[in-house]
Amino acid sequence: MTLADKIKERRFLVTAEVGPPKGTNVDACLEEAERLRGLVDALNVTDLQSSVMRLGSLAMCHLLASRGIEPVYQLTCRDRNRLALQSDLLSAYALGIRNVMALTGDHPLLGDHPGAKPVFDLDSVSLLSAASQLMQGRDMTGHELDGSPDFLLGAAVNPGSDPVELQLMKMEKKVAAGARFFQTQAVFDLDRFAAFMQRSNRIGMPVLGGVLLLKSAGMARFLNQNIAGISVPDRYITMLADAPKEERPAVSVAIARELAVGIRDLCQGVHIMPLGWAHHIPQLLQDAGLTPEKRDASSPAP
Repeated sequence: MTLADKIKERRFLVTAEVGPPKGTNVDACLEEAERLRGLVDALNVTDLQSSVMRLGSLAMCHLLASRGIEPVYQLTCRDRNRLALQSDLLSAYALGIRNVMALTGDHPLLGDHPGAKPVFDLDSVSLLSAASQLMQGRDMTGHELDGSPDFLLGAAVNPGSDPVELQLMKMEKKVAAGARFFQTQAVFDLDRFAAFMQRSNRIGMPVLGGVLLLKSAGMARFLNQNIAGISVPDRYITMLADAPKEERPAVSVAIARELAVGIRDLCQGVHIMPLGWAHHIPQLLQDAGLTPEKRDASSPAP
């Protein structure tokens, strides 16, 4: 079953993500993906995450698809104008990619090429609209296509954003533009996420709560200081700070397990962001009761 099939059948979903290498050696990324084969429903491939130059998401998605691993193509508006974005969408479909996550993208000032000129010709809403128009057989100027793609379109949402009303309004705009599922920014406050889900359920689209594997107390503090809508509790920071270096991965998995279990009962899935620690995902899924067989047993009948 494809990711689109599972969404139609209202199955509980688990997705994860991998980052392409900064170079041409794709072996480590492919090994990371193979480690998750059969354990997750699809794998996002990040698109120059944090504005750091890397091998392209499109190429990596094609490599995964050719190996029978279902990718989610993350496509950001930061680096391309509407010509290139539409062309890349058509190219992705021709290369066997069926899932697209439309993102605006981080500003280049945050990355390793701060002198790069940002494009932002479109934003995530207008990118979704452009993709939907391509699916209807026409480009953004109304010209007819010779063959049209058929994508499952996804989008991002930040449940920790303040005010949350703006996120809900943007979710509605993204659904109107074609989004059929959402993945969230990393969740660390379960009460706040529960309140968000209570309000967003009226939108009627599957939401996958984000679970980020924290690697250190320093990383947690950095997130608190630099990423809007994220607030890692002091309790988690203390747990990581007090743990010897060799025990931090186990502490990270324990924190992620607590969050995944809390998220599990609030929405339609979990999106895991391992940041290079994909080898810990099997243990996390086991500890959180989110192995494929347990997910299938708990999913509602179609």
